[in-house]
Amino acid sequence: MCDITGHLALHKTNKIIRRRVLPSASHGLPDSIHPVLRRVYLSRNLTDVAALEKSLHALLPPQGMAGLDAAVVLLEEALIQNQRIVVVADFDADGATSCAVMVRALRSMGAQDVLYVVPNRITHGYGLTPAIVEVAATLAPDLLVTVDNGISSVEGVAAARAHGMRVLITDHHLPGSELPAAHAIVNPNCPDNTFPSKCLAGVGVVFYVMIALRARLRVSGWFDATRAAPNLGALLDLVALGTVADMVPLDHNNRVLVAQGLMRIRSGVACAGIGALLKVSGRAPEQVSSTDLGFFVGPRLNAAGRLDTMSLGVECLLADDPAEAQALAVRLDALNRERRAIEAEMQTQALDDLGRLVLGGAADLPWGLTLYDQTWHPGVIGILASRIKDRLNRPVIAFAPALDGDLRGSMRSIPGLHARAAIAAIDVRYPKLIRYFGGHAMAAGLTLHQDQLETFAAAFDAEARHHLTAEDLCDVILSDGELDSADLGLELAELLRNSGPWGQGFPEPIFDGVFQCLGSSIVGERHIKLKVSAAVGSAPLDAIVFNGHDQPFPNPGTSLHLAYRLDVNQYRGRHNPQLVVEHLVPSDTLLS
Repeated sequence: MCDITGHLALHKTNKIIRRRVLPSASHGLPDSIHPVLRRVYLSRNLTDVAALEKSLHALLPPQGMAGLDAAVVLLEEALIQNQRIVVVADFDADGATSCAVMVRALRSMGAQDVLYVVPNRITHGYGLTPAIVEVAATLAPDLLVTVDNGISSVEGVAAARAHGMRVLITDHHLPGSELPAAHAIVNPNCPDNTFPSKCLAGVGVVFYVMIALRARLRVSGWFDATRAAPNLGALLDLVALGTVADMVPLDHNNRVLVAQGLMRIRSGVACAGIGALLKVSGRAPEQVSSTDLGFFVGPRLNAAGRLDTMSLGVECLLADDPAEAQALAVRLDALNRERRAIEAEMQTQALDDLGRLVLGGAADLPWGLTLYDQTWHPGVIGILASRIKDRLNRPVIAFAPALDGDLRGSMRSIPGLHARAAIAAIDVRYPKLIRYFGGHAMAAGLTLHQDQLETFAAAFDAEARHHLTAEDLCDVILSDGELDSADLGLELAELLRNSGPWGQGFPEPIFDGVFQCLGSSIVGERHIKLKVSAAVGSAPLDAIVFNGHDQPFPNPGTSLHLAYRLDVNQYRGRHNPQLVVEHLVPSDTLLS
């Protein structure tokens, strides 16, 4: 059991390095696979050579996706009759890429009248609310299509139908007890949907709908010598970005989608918007990885929905002119810098408050932690919750003021507590406490009235304690074991980088071992740069601890137990192996 008291609020919680246990069952992986990579695959339950296939032939077929037939009938009719289609997107990266894929695909198939609207998270709230329906109604749509939202929009769909709109919902979030009365719903997580993969992001669902629509239009003779059937594979760069940025589990199907999208980006045929976002992020397209999409491109796209309007992000992804895309990407980059400054201030304030709570005599913080300040920005609370969750390794909900005395909250959870299910359980016990909620396993959002915050905080802590143990609150780093000094080179680093894509549910390999510190320095004010050696006489290696300024500074000559990723450092055209350190402790720390 780890120590989770004392200065928990001021410093990162204790971490445990625990090595993964390989499954004992036989496997079908070939002997030609590098033994380290084989070990990594097996520890992630990848035991069949078929699961290594990344071509589009390995994608699951659309059959089994309930609602597709009804959806394509609506869309086909809209195309044939030249009806107006209005897409209602979400204000995050998945919503933006979903919108871009839908608009680009429909236009490429001959749709002449496709528009979109994106809710403002403060004035409209999440999803197809009655408020955003009123905005959409000013555009007089014949067909309203949601992307990455809508499955919980009972009132919004009713409002849209009252305006005479037909409604198609495409979503991937978990449904509630009542489904909206839409004309068609496509969501792999609906109870009647037998689609084998429940892990599609919203953009993945949209991609499948477009595949099914193209197939139907081919059969009906819509495409001819003057209207060619489009190559929807050209949209996979957008699918990859939305899938990675939304942090859905990368099962085999999602890995195929992401791998194909990365191939397009690396080959230089990505859309202008993604190319521009990579440029302002300082990432080389030919070397792009899923990590680059998740940690560099996604946040810049998300910044628009957090501080301004996600229409900026959508327009960037829809731009075909490189100069226009670059100008929009520069604006998104500026918003992301502003977001980081706001987030840093909010995080400092939250940690100071928690520190005073501990020092004031609270031996233990709540297991389910509720945070609120009236000055916090509602567009940044999701990131704040994520940062505090990572720091304290417990589920966190951060609230900020909304309209009309409401509070808008964003939850980030840890393994052992399903985010949406936890809020749903509180909603059952306190029927009128929560006004709206939705989400999935690791993230959720909700709205409640300000005078209900104290009641909710107690209920959330009780729900967390019901499902979690004290051991769950320890931060466990799962290691893929130790590497021989001979493997700590560029060859394995590049092999690992190209053997993903890595991400949620299919994590990038982390190794651990004891190293001798040969030198250390602070770079960029926040990062620790190290020179280490794995064994006496072995070649020195570069290592870096990002944001390690609040950790004990290692002096030359000390032995360190490192948990690290073996990565490729690209600088001025040179490629060298580098250890990206996730955690460092004195070498006498024991493995658990």
